[in-house]
Amino acid sequence: MLGSMAVETDWLVEAFLDTVKVEKGLSLNTIESYQRDLSKFSAFTQKKYPKKRFLSLEKEAVLAFLVHLHKQKLSSKTIARHLVTLRVFYKYLLSSGHVKQNPTQDVESPKIWRKLPEFLTLSEIDQLLTQPDLATTQGIRDRAILELLYASGLRITELVTLKTANLHFDTGYLKAKGKGAKERVVPFGGSARRYLEKYIDKVRPELDPTQSNPSLFLSKLKRKMSRQSVWMLLKKYALLAGLKKNIFPHILRHSFATHMLERGADIRAVQMMLGHADISTTQIYTHVTKERLHEVYKKYHPRS
Repeated sequence: MLGSMAVETDWLVEAFLDTVKVEKGLSLNTIESYQRDLSKFSAFTQKKYPKKRFLSLEKEAVLAFLVHLHKQKLSSKTIARHLVTLRVFYKYLLSSGHVKQNPTQDVESPKIWRKLPEFLTLSEIDQLLTQPDLATTQGIRDRAILELLYASGLRITELVTLKTANLHFDTGYLKAKGKGAKERVVPFGGSARRYLEKYIDKVRPELDPTQSNPSLFLSKLKRKMSRQSVWMLLKKYALLAGLKKNIFPHILRHSFATHMLERGADIRAVQMMLGHADISTTQIYTHVTKERLHEVYKKYHPRS
């Protein structure tokens, strides 16, 4: 025998689907999609809240349902679609007087529920940066590359397309060409500057004696370095450093952003340095820092 919530939900969903079919003229695919999403929500809430009436469910139930979908490894796009269905459904329930409040109101779309970016801790950064052998020309070049990636948050593509003319040592800034060929000005610190100067003064003249190649970083074959070669040297030094984390091209960029925000940098400034068109892309790093703060609190507070 069906529980009272199931009976209540079934007739409400049926009434909703009949209404949108007639009044909105929606396609059969959309109607079927609404029906599937609401069936999932109904099944979930009956199991989680067996003693509650469906019409008494609050925002907590909607959030719990979205988290349930997230744990099932559904994509953010699919989860967002379920939320849209619930919003349309509750808008109908509100307008028809079945509920007095809309529990989907102010529920954030799961578009930001991406996998939080991995990053290196400060000690792991130190381990990585100190791996290149500074007694060799390649080691000096590689140290300059690693230092600059961490100091500026550049993408690897932006790094390999840098030209010597893009560096301005007098001001401590460089000009990077990002996505859509958009130029931006990015500062780089004293540590990166020291190794860049060492590379430019001691190594680069050997790789480009005639100074005819405008590219900043050159390979042993005296050509512009490729993305793959920078990626491989990053992997090599991470292995030498004994880092256990998954190392990928953007890890120093993620580390740069996370460490800046952890130390109180303005998110708009970090957005500009990273070259993000939309601040919501930068905001993913605030989720990382909040998670870190929570971990630190749990670890060190005596009553956590």
